[in-house]
Parts: sequence; C-alpha cells; structure tokens
Amino acid sequence: MSMEVSSNYKDYNNDYLERMQEEKAKGAGKEQNGGNKSEGIPFPKDEYISSEQSGSRTNGLYHMRKDENGNPKVLYDDPKKAGGADRKGQPKAGADGPKEDAEKCITNTDKADREIKKLKEQKGQLERQIKAVSGDEEKVKELEQKLSQIESELSQKDNDTYRRQNAVIS
Repeated sequence: MSMEVSSNYKDYNNDYLERMQEEKAKGAGKEQNGGNKSEGIPFPKDEYISSEQSGSRTNGLYHMRKDENGNPKVLYDDPKKAGGADRKGQPKAGADGPKEDAEKCITNTDKADREIKKLKEQKGQLERQIKAVSGDEEKVKELEQKLSQIESELSQKDNDTYRRQNAVIS
C-alpha cells in the first residue's frame, strides 16, 4: 500500500472559507441590487496588544509575579476577594481592615502531658518489677498483664489528637 502526501497547502479544502467567500459574494450582489446592506459574517482573527497599550493590568485571573527568591510565580486573583483587596492582597481604602480588638486564645495541654508522663513512669516501674521478680511465674504474668494494659493506654493517649481533645482553651 502506498500513500502520497501533498505538501502544497493550496490542495487542501477549507469548506468554511469557501462558504464565507460565497456569502460575501452574495452579499455584494444584493448590495448592487439595492437589497440588504449587511457585510456578512466577519472572519475570526487574533489581535496582538502590546504591553504598553495594556498597561500593567492583566486580563485574566492569573498573573505572574516573583516570589521572595526572585523566581517567577503564578498567582491567582480570587474574584470573591477582589472587592475588598487589590491584587497584592492589601486592603483597599474603603474596605474593612482587621479588627484591633481580636481575642487571643491559649491552648494548655499540661493536663494531658502529665497524664502521659505518669503512664510512662508506671510502665518503667512495671518493667523494673518484672526484672526483679523473675523467679515467681504468677507474679510475672500478673505484672506483664498490667504492663500490656498501660502500654495500650499509652499508645492511645500519646499522640497529638488526644492532646488537642483534652486541651484547656482559655
């Protein structure tokens, strides 16, 4: 099987272009007859606007800025925030600024930390008792059972989630 590729762009058909040219020709014929004076459908085209003409204002929601290291960075302009702040994130003159009488909250996790420290001390104490009472099997089993309970409780409580849930906020 062979295939021939034509490198001449004039050989390609462009139905849209042909229809536009025909409609334009029909429109010119009607104008001569005193009919409709419409110019037909305009051709779509792109237009270049230089940066001097457009100014520093960007047309879209995204714009380029440089970050603190001088690297280019794409920033997003949120249309919801556009009413109260300019593009740099600074409040406009008429917009409400942050309130001066903001409350400060202090989170205290000392109670949870003390509880965790107490469990760790109990764990260490039970490990020492198990080493000391190595001859009595019943006593060792009993101490190991207490140790496993303390370890499971410690694994549940020794994390940030538990500290946040049991924190005192003032």
